[in-house]
Amino acid sequence: MRVLITGAAGVVGTLMRSRLARPGRTLRLLDIAPLPPPGPGEDIELRQASVTDLAALREACEGMDAVIHLGGLSGEAPWERILEVNIQGTYAVFEAARRARVPRVVYASSNHAVGFHPLDGSEIADHLFPRPDTFYGVSKVAGEAIGSLYHDRYGLDVVCIRIGSCFEKPRNSRQLATWLSPDDCARLLEASLTAPSPGFRLVWGVSANTRSRFSLTEARSLGYEPLDDAEEHRAAVEHGPAHPLDARYLGGEFCSPDLDAEG
Repeated sequence: MRVLITGAAGVVGTLMRSRLARPGRTLRLLDIAPLPPPGPGEDIELRQASVTDLAALREACEGMDAVIHLGGLSGEAPWERILEVNIQGTYAVFEAARRARVPRVVYASSNHAVGFHPLDGSEIADHLFPRPDTFYGVSKVAGEAIGSLYHDRYGLDVVCIRIGSCFEKPRNSRQLATWLSPDDCARLLEASLTAPSPGFRLVWGVSANTRSRFSLTEARSLGYEPLDDAEEHRAAVEHGPAHPLDARYLGGEFCSPDLDAEG
């Protein structure tokens, strides 16, 4: 298998580099930022380009069996930047994959695509209707829509993962529910790469957290079985102050107008 990973120099991309390595698998890593050269035994190819560069993406997709699209701005930013990098860039990735006849795209969406859904204690469904909490969240809704179109119109298999919070360890009390451990992230990406004929899927990207209310029905249908629980890190983060919105909305503090991005 040959897999292109965009945004490979970012937080998640860096965590996945070694975790997605397999005998007989080539990882082609793309980012606008420089990437560390291949280490001993690494079957790695490097590309330095922006996700907004359709020609460069088309070349990078050549000969690939799948694309994992992690690239783009990873948080709130002025609308013009979100539009250029996250929305136009995601279109360019899907279009490049189509032109190069790559059969599958795994898209890193976000819980912020549905951040304004109120928390009422019930299970958070796989196919929750979009209610973004930021311009960043809007871009993830747009990316899911692009993926849906490219499946329905062109037949690509597309898995959209609404990632909770993927870091080495949870950073605050909210992430005790939303955390996706790096190892579980790799397990979910592996399932998304290898599940036979997934079609178009929306799945939650969270670990087996004691406090989680996220449905994992769709993710498990791909073969994902999470093994980690954020509760192991509770003592390290629970002493910090919680944001008042954390208990009201799925997006927590990201729903606050204090996060408005200025031009």
